[in-house]
Amino acid sequence: MTVAAPTAETRWRCTLCGNLTRFDVTRSSRVVEYLHFDLAGESKVEETEVLAETIESVRCRWCNAVDQVELVARPGAEEQAEPQES
Repeated sequence: MTVAAPTAETRWRCTLCGNLTRFDVTRSSRVVEYLHFDLAGESKVEETEVLAETIESVRCRWCNAVDQVELVARPGAEEQAEPQES
């Protein structure tokens, strides 16, 4: 079961305990990385391009509930999305 990622207008919330801030996220990513090797052979990732990413599960850090996370609106997100009249 995949979980939707939070957006600028939404955030995660545990339906069991109400947690909004602490989660363990298991994700699969497909990436292209540019590696730079120094003369000693040590590598460093200098660029990363994410081709695909799937969030497989989200576990609440407070109550350990798995797959009990929902997306809820961020406070003030509606106000920011609506243009203000002058």
